[in-house]
Amino acid sequence: MLEVRDVSEPPRPGGDQVLVRVRAAGVNRADIFQRLGKYPAPAGAPRDIPGLEFAGEVEAVGPAVLRWKVGQRVMGIVGGGAQAEYLLAPEGAMTEVPASLSWTEAAALPEVFITAHDALFSQVGLQLGETVLIHAAASGVGTAAVQLAHAAGCLSFGTSRTAEKLEKVRALGMDEAIVVRDAPEIFAKHILDATGGLGVNAILDLVGAPYFAANLTALAPRGRMICVGTTAGAEARIDLGMIMHKRLRIYGTVLRARSAPEKAAAVRRFEDHVMPLVRCGMLKPVVDSTFKVEAVADAHRRVEGNGTFGKVILTF
Repeated sequence: MLEVRDVSEPPRPGGDQVLVRVRAAGVNRADIFQRLGKYPAPAGAPRDIPGLEFAGEVEAVGPAVLRWKVGQRVMGIVGGGAQAEYLLAPEGAMTEVPASLSWTEAAALPEVFITAHDALFSQVGLQLGETVLIHAAASGVGTAAVQLAHAAGCLSFGTSRTAEKLEKVRALGMDEAIVVRDAPEIFAKHILDATGGLGVNAILDLVGAPYFAANLTALAPRGRMICVGTTAGAEARIDLGMIMHKRLRIYGTVLRARSAPEKAAAVRRFEDHVMPLVRCGMLKPVVDSTFKVEAVADAHRRVEGNGTFGKVILTF
């Protein structure tokens, strides 16, 4: 269950730690699964306070902190504990919030854009002019991935279960929309028809097992697929012959359980390559709805209802 209650304030920051007064935090499916007992917090993160991304003000800094000063506006990612008024995090876990962004907008950026950028560019190595298929394109990570692919000059295909959501994603730069309900092979056929039988260079999959076989069909020779989520299942049959024949590469990734240095590296790449595009307005956070922390149960229901377009945000 969920409840809002008082807890002990974090200790004064030591070493490279930063104490942040959280103003807004994103709600992710990981929070839902943690509440259900299916996704425990990683080592070092609070077990009873969810939250993977935050935006707020620096309240205090440890003696080894070099970059941050009290009062600065910051946003970032952690393994848990972000859905509280105060959060203790390493200085490398955060980046500065531009003056143009509200707390709500800032909290909608880190998890989805860091995940999408890390998956598509750091791992899959998406290149200018390539084709990419983005599943669950109307989700938080999906809308971020579509914008990043568009900014990189890639041709993007996106799937969703509703045409209405896909029309909204088109406004973010998606080139072709594919409505997928109960027949995953539909998107594979669409991709092959649209590419003259070649397939796409890359796939970002947030759905999981039901799409796996069709993903292999939809990939071009030497194509790359990265598995980011398993919302519809984690076990699938694999056609090894097709993987070998096409010389495909399949990646798996998770952000939450990475070590602090790995998270810091992902944040720095986000800061260097994504934030300049946010500042100039080429990329933007997509906010579905905002809830006060006292209405966190309603926020979870909103996410679980699968009707969201973009991020659900809690405010403190």
